[in-house]
Amino acid sequence: MKKWIIGISLGFASLNSMAQDLHFSQVLQSPFLLNPGATGVYDGWERVTIHNRNQWLGANTQFMSTAVAAELSLLKNPRKNTGYIGMGLSFYNDIGGDAKFGNQTGALTFSGVLPMGDAGILSVGLQGGFGSRKGDMSKLLFDSQWNGSGYDPTIASGEGDGLNSFRYADVSTGLFYQYNGGSSSFARNNAKKLQIGFAVYHANAPQMKYRTGSSERLERKYVGMVNFAMDIPSSDWAFDLQAVQFVQGGHFETIFGGLARRRFQEGTKITGYSQDASFGFGAYMRLKDAIIPTIQVDYKGFRFGLSYDATISKMRKAYSGGSIELSVSYTNMHDAIFKRRHGKF
Repeated sequence: MKKWIIGISLGFASLNSMAQDLHFSQVLQSPFLLNPGATGVYDGWERVTIHNRNQWLGANTQFMSTAVAAELSLLKNPRKNTGYIGMGLSFYNDIGGDAKFGNQTGALTFSGVLPMGDAGILSVGLQGGFGSRKGDMSKLLFDSQWNGSGYDPTIASGEGDGLNSFRYADVSTGLFYQYNGGSSSFARNNAKKLQIGFAVYHANAPQMKYRTGSSERLERKYVGMVNFAMDIPSSDWAFDLQAVQFVQGGHFETIFGGLARRRFQEGTKITGYSQDASFGFGAYMRLKDAIIPTIQVDYKGFRFGLSYDATISKMRKAYSGGSIELSVSYTNMHDAIFKRRHGKF
């Protein structure tokens, strides 16, 4: 009986929150969701990222979010701190609740990256794509279908004739700044790195046509972020600190925290043929919602992240489980696949 009630409430909640975007706790592993200007701003040539989140474990219904993204940099020169172009392609699938309400999106992103002095770079990004949404209200159970002793599917729910499936165009933009402690933006973080960004998602406020004859605008989402990473002098240890603020309509989400990293192999600063290998651990907090223990492993261009959201908000009364999240990325630090070799620039 308890699981049946939980399934009803969470399934209905998925519809009440349909205007909100998908989100991940490992925010820096999905830069496309943080800032279009961050596209192509990383050490290396090409990068591929896969991100999956299973939310509300043990809630008798599934909420799954998956992201796949690929990035590359064009006209990038590892020996000179010159401007270049970043390009990225991303796909997201966010589905959940008993109604299987889903949001599938795909986007193409371009960024222009310009040097700002010897160690800084400024990037402006523009992202455009399409999204689709759909759901099946016939899969939901409502209080009006309770006959006093059990659920009766023959009783009309009084919730209308269902949800429309529709598509929409989406445009986003962002400004991103990075300061490197080294002399080249292509070098390993040999001292410290500071990243600051501000982005506007759904800048065109696309129309959401959930019901026939009516529509609503998807609220613009504003994202501000700060990331600071630093090697501890004369040691193999380093730390990363992050803070991200999301504002969308009347919804606010704040995530902050950090990792301590122990480096077992130091990467070369010029060729990139030998890359950092490290193990990191720490925790983040989603303000007023969850504490998020996180581990991260970097090895030969791969980055593996694993985190668990331990809910501390009132949602604990509805379910006992948290949310588990896994991310995997690979960055090519060798010769660029889509460019001439380093020595021929």
